[in-house]
Amino acid sequence: MTSTSSSDLYDIPQEFRDFRDLVRQLAQEKIAPRAGDIDRSGEYPWDIRNLLAENDVLALPFAQQYGGTGTGTLMLQIAVEEIAKACASSALILMIQELGSLPIAKFGNDEQRERILPQLASGEWSPAFALSEPEAGSDPAAMRTTAVRDGDEWVINGQKNWITNATVADYYVVFAKTDRENNRSSAFIVESGRPGVDHGKLEHKLGIKGSPTGSPSFVDVRVPHANLIGEEGKGLSVALGTLERTRLGAAAQAVGISQGAIDYAVGYAKERIAFGKPLIELPTIQNKLADMQTQTAAARELLYKACSMADRNDPQLGMYSSMAKLFASDTAMAVSVEAVQVLGGYGYVNEYPLERMMRDAKITQIYEGTNEIQRLVIARSMAKSA
Repeated sequence: MTSTSSSDLYDIPQEFRDFRDLVRQLAQEKIAPRAGDIDRSGEYPWDIRNLLAENDVLALPFAQQYGGTGTGTLMLQIAVEEIAKACASSALILMIQELGSLPIAKFGNDEQRERILPQLASGEWSPAFALSEPEAGSDPAAMRTTAVRDGDEWVINGQKNWITNATVADYYVVFAKTDRENNRSSAFIVESGRPGVDHGKLEHKLGIKGSPTGSPSFVDVRVPHANLIGEEGKGLSVALGTLERTRLGAAAQAVGISQGAIDYAVGYAKERIAFGKPLIELPTIQNKLADMQTQTAAARELLYKACSMADRNDPQLGMYSSMAKLFASDTAMAVSVEAVQVLGGYGYVNEYPLERMMRDAKITQIYEGTNEIQRLVIARSMAKSA
């Protein structure tokens, strides 16, 4: 018989609970009232971004030495979850803070960290992560963007696609082939104001409409060798090492969407009268709500477990972060569909938030690695450990 030590369990200390309560209050009082307008206008919510910066929420991904909170992955994803309950587009602001900075924090050098991370922690800068291409989505090794060394500079040419924060990012982490013969890539910091950087057109999307998604192009863009992140030719390792952690953001967003949909459906079911009694007293509705809450609670437990593994650099993190992302996103889709069903016709109109939540939920099954890719990661991890 074996026992589980306390070090194997996640814990939420009081300071995290206090910060969670602050984020929850901001989300409910400031962000939720804006969520519908953000979705309808499709405009980037600068006011929400400033709100998050002023309250140190954008500092969550960073160590204290760079002006961050130093509170780790679990606290970060708890905050993403709370914001996503109110507005998935606004939650993505915080998610991209990590995605666009982790390559530098984890693989960059001291000069790069000191130059860039404090600007992000303060909220002055916004990052972007430019990996996907029109012909290289789930297969980053197929990328066509190139970077050629020219003295102390690199010349970058290529087209990216599906890039979050296009038009608002102060820099991109760009992945490019630096050794075609051996199919090796490298990662670079590319400031958005450099000549040859074109942010491209923005996509018209099903959901998360308040977060700009574009197709930036890079034409003879010159960056100094000092902007190379990590070792030359190790770009794929940088990308995969980043996504192993940041896919937890998609899981947290999914859990938040699920819980937000449940909370609204429960509130509606308590007030809506059908057959002479509140909907919530009808067995068919009770069954739906019970399943929705159970699935979401299970997704949250898996997410928090994976976050605790990230905070202690557990070697099994890759499999658990994939499982958390897979289960939470599938749950968000299923729960949001059922929440719409609880409201019936009212759930189908945009006067109510559930149709937005259902649309927003779909992307969690796609970005940060599609769920099909997550299943491959999980299965391969199982094969290695068997």
